[in-house]
Amino acid sequence: MVDLDTPLKTLLGARAATLLADGLELRSVGDLLDHLPRRYHERGELTDLADLVVGESATVAARVEKIERRPIRSGRSMLRVTVTDGRQLLTLTFFNQTWRERDLRRGVTALFAGKVEEYRGRVQLTNPEVHLLEADPGEPGGSGAGGGGAAEVDVLAGAQSPGGTGDGAGAEFVNALVPIYPAAAKVPSWTVARCVRLALDSLDPVTDPLPADLRHRRRLPGLLEAYRKVHQPANRGDVHLGRTRLSWDEALVLQVALARRRREVEALATVARPGRPDGLLAAFEASLPFELTAGQRAVGEAITADLGRPVPMHRLLQGEVGSGKTVVALRAMLAVVDSGGQAVLLAPTETLAAQHERSLREMLGDLARAGELDGAERATRITLVTGSLGARARREALTAIADGSAGLVVGTHALLQEDVQFADLGLVIVDEQHRFGVEQRDALRARGRRPPHLLVMTATPIPRTVAMTVFGDLEVSELTELPSGRSPVATFVVPAMVSSWTDRMWGRIRDEVAAGRQAYVVCPRIGGAGPEDGADTEDRPTATVTEVLPQLVGGELAGLRVECLHGRLPSAQRETVMNRFAAGELDVLVATTVIEVGVNVQNATVMVVLDADRFGVSQLHQLRGRVGRGEAAGWCLLHTAADQDTPAWQRLSAVAATTDGAELARLDLVQRREGDVLGAAQSGGRRSLRLLALLRDEKLIREARTEAFQLVDADPALTDHPALRRLLATVLDEESAAFLEKG
Repeated sequence: MVDLDTPLKTLLGARAATLLADGLELRSVGDLLDHLPRRYHERGELTDLADLVVGESATVAARVEKIERRPIRSGRSMLRVTVTDGRQLLTLTFFNQTWRERDLRRGVTALFAGKVEEYRGRVQLTNPEVHLLEADPGEPGGSGAGGGGAAEVDVLAGAQSPGGTGDGAGAEFVNALVPIYPAAAKVPSWTVARCVRLALDSLDPVTDPLPADLRHRRRLPGLLEAYRKVHQPANRGDVHLGRTRLSWDEALVLQVALARRRREVEALATVARPGRPDGLLAAFEASLPFELTAGQRAVGEAITADLGRPVPMHRLLQGEVGSGKTVVALRAMLAVVDSGGQAVLLAPTETLAAQHERSLREMLGDLARAGELDGAERATRITLVTGSLGARARREALTAIADGSAGLVVGTHALLQEDVQFADLGLVIVDEQHRFGVEQRDALRARGRRPPHLLVMTATPIPRTVAMTVFGDLEVSELTELPSGRSPVATFVVPAMVSSWTDRMWGRIRDEVAAGRQAYVVCPRIGGAGPEDGADTEDRPTATVTEVLPQLVGGELAGLRVECLHGRLPSAQRETVMNRFAAGELDVLVATTVIEVGVNVQNATVMVVLDADRFGVSQLHQLRGRVGRGEAAGWCLLHTAADQDTPAWQRLSAVAATTDGAELARLDLVQRREGDVLGAAQSGGRRSLRLLALLRDEKLIREARTEAFQLVDADPALTDHPALRRLLATVLDEESAAFLEKG
């Protein structure tokens, strides 16, 4: 009996199984059938040779243009074959294979597989394997695989022969569409195809994990039929239907896992934090010198409703840079304090944590000075916990947290240490949540006597954030309005090769400083072998703070007050520099991404980002959010040595073209996909998503979510759906399940 769990060694023999395991990490029949074609070659269609990457194994479809034999040493000969896709040429070099001349005649189309190499500036394949697409089975160009025999002979014999489309080893290529599989050096695409054909011919009926009524409603084929349509399609419609069905498997498993976790969370009991009408929140709102936006009020009401329930809140607050997320977060924190609990704001860096602590104190005024002579009657205390606190300050902070006198706690990873104990932790707010690992966030949430409410905030969702939002992990709130008083930021790409543009860039800083404004210059690295962003990835060097600072002081920005800020400076020095910049005592700050989030200096109007192509879309959007925070217009100048026809330049141009964070997040998704929503990238496992793509499959994912919640509500343990339960257990191991739950 052959099923999806059958080892490939049992089906194919030891040698074939070893090749597939070592080359492609395929060990079972299910692994093999889930190894889907990367694309399909259609008769008359040629592969785009421009897509070849040196160092990678590739299978291409091309037409022979020219063939020539050249003698080499020791009386042997070399065959050089030039092939084309109609636009570009590719050289194939065969050593001691002159018999190829009779097959590779001018005008013949074939599949060629091998490792892409570069020789004297030209891309080539050396001794590639060949599979003729136009040979007559009875002619010498046939596969020569013979009459088969053992399965292992049938699968592998043709892989080393001059073959083409004969019966036996070449039979899988008789369809109109030829599947092209992800390959390895010793496992070309057609070898995978032979193995898949044998697996499909040998497979016994499989139990379908998708319920029959769901398949009927959604007009989906059964699992075995879907595999056949994907691996042996008669037309493009077969491919689409088969891949849609397999995409449903992925989507439903994820959504069932999320639905079960959501229902389990909803069953947990936590402490409702409804606040009170005469508490800190009311006093704070009465003291605000500005009107909240309609968006801030609407989001605040949704969060208040969540906090008032005895079920843990699990919400994402997404808002443009400067849209007022901090005010919304503070209102939620005060509601929890009014209910007798404590609230924590977790920041990824000490600079940002200190900035948050200052901002909260400024916004609260005497409401943050409980126990002090000038404190308000209904005040609370704010405590800052970072890794650089001295021993005495740390003891005092931990005491205030443990006895509950500190209602608001702001900190970094230092809050995750075991000696930090809370009197009654009611709310955890994680700022820029993608900067924290899942385990780190969960370590803080586990400190409460009951599960605390959770609010995560981000200005530009990174791909996983967006993916998990659609996959149902978080309830979503969005802030789309900018508060009054915020100015627009104009963004421009500055090519390093045009010296006049670069000169004007530095001139813009001098002009703004002359007008009483301030500026940032951002570098990808500190200098030397540092841990911050941007190791050199090309021949050209990367701008560093330690090199740029003296260059600017002695050159382009001579005479201005310029200092640096980065993560290797002692905490006290970072604090001093930031305070001086905020007070207007410095004109220009040369920094790393330590200023990426949370830094709020309203007088800063211009930012230069050096080697901007070294940064991601989200980082650039975050960085430019540091300027234009006051009444004066902001400028963000993206300096780059990238060529204008490269993806890097196109990415920078896209950032310059819009300030819409949601649009930039979609751009990030297009370029980087979603990442692995089950966390395989963090755990070292294989990707859980092979087919689903957020932008393309959003409708399917949402439909799967509806189906999943109906299934889980009717049958929480999946007792009536054992095949789906087994698939869930296979895909969603214990570690991945925990990853989803922690979110």
